[in-house]
Amino acid sequence: MESSGGVAEEKAMAATASKKVCRRCKGTFSPLENTPLSCRFHPSFFVCRRHDDQKRYYELKDGDPPYAAKFYDCCGAEDPDAPGCATDLHRSYDDDLD
Repeated sequence: MESSGGVAEEKAMAATASKKVCRRCKGTFSPLENTPLSCRFHPSFFVCRRHDDQKRYYELKDGDPPYAAKFYDCCGAEDPDAPGCATDLHRSYDDDLD
């Protein structure tokens, strides 16, 4: 008969073995604990160009070239390390592309 410590250890090892890497946020996750709010990511790219005229997310200073604005195209966040603006299920590299 196994001790409860051995069973807990086996469960912990199984959970670690089933961890996957998310292709969107690059975090590790357990498929058993994956919810629609688990992954926080930007659905668009970090770009270096002017915003559309309708989207005034930034202020250029006098003398700045027109490409001085760097931002996420989806939300306008200007910090490349800004937390994601969208949430969804984690998607592993093993999952089919949608």
